[in-house]
Amino acid sequence: MSPQLAEEPRPRVGVGAIVRRPDGKVLIGKRKNAPGIGVYQMPGGHLEFGEDILRCAERETEEETGLKVRGVKILTVTNSVFDKYGTHYVTLIVHCEMVDPDAQPQTMEPEKCEPWAWMTWDELRALKGDSKRGEILFDPVHQVLEQPLNLDELRP
Repeated sequence: MSPQLAEEPRPRVGVGAIVRRPDGKVLIGKRKNAPGIGVYQMPGGHLEFGEDILRCAERETEEETGLKVRGVKILTVTNSVFDKYGTHYVTLIVHCEMVDPDAQPQTMEPEKCEPWAWMTWDELRALKGDSKRGEILFDPVHQVLEQPLNLDELRP
């Protein structure tokens, strides 16, 4: 039997889904849980042991919004340390296509998120730049907007 080691804090792996409609708007919801209470997030959650990353994005999106999506590819990775909560997340950001482009999101986990909404990248960038309002975007969303990705060219 091996000696039990004291568990050190370790980063967790998150998966965020960028779901985009044909009109270019992306799916965003306001968090109700820490870290990031009251800030806008994309659908997503924890990568489960042995789970495929694209399937995780599909699963989390359906669990949270009721939308069926198809994970296309990993776009980027974010690194977020939430000192106040003692948590650290490496988040894999996945581009997802809607199976039915006319489907509308449902708030499947109302205890975790306010109703889902569609916003343009420009609307999200405007929120990011509104320093008077304080923290508006969940850190992974903020980091995606900071990266040199051409988000407007994602296929809907």
